[in-house]
Amino acid sequence: MGNCSGCGNGAGPFAEGRELVEFVYNAHGGTLGKQRIRNGGLETACRGCGAGFTLETYVGACPECGGVHAVSPPRSSDPANIQFAGKGYRLPQG
Repeated sequence: MGNCSGCGNGAGPFAEGRELVEFVYNAHGGTLGKQRIRNGGLETACRGCGAGFTLETYVGACPECGGVHAVSPPRSSDPANIQFAGKGYRLPQG
């Protein structure tokens, strides 16, 4: 099942910040982050630049500044659970 709550490094679906972003990005062999969030996504404001956008997949970037955000499936019903990886963080290219 890929990297889930028992992945051994302490990260899981209830982690915060960059740790949660990296967990979701890598979960299920790297497929979870690309999956669409139900009901069209979550409206939020970028924690980096403040621009409003919709997080449509479990891992996404602000269209204005590229700030990386994520939410885990068990917490995806509330935009307050969206986590920010931090200024300057970029997803691996691939």
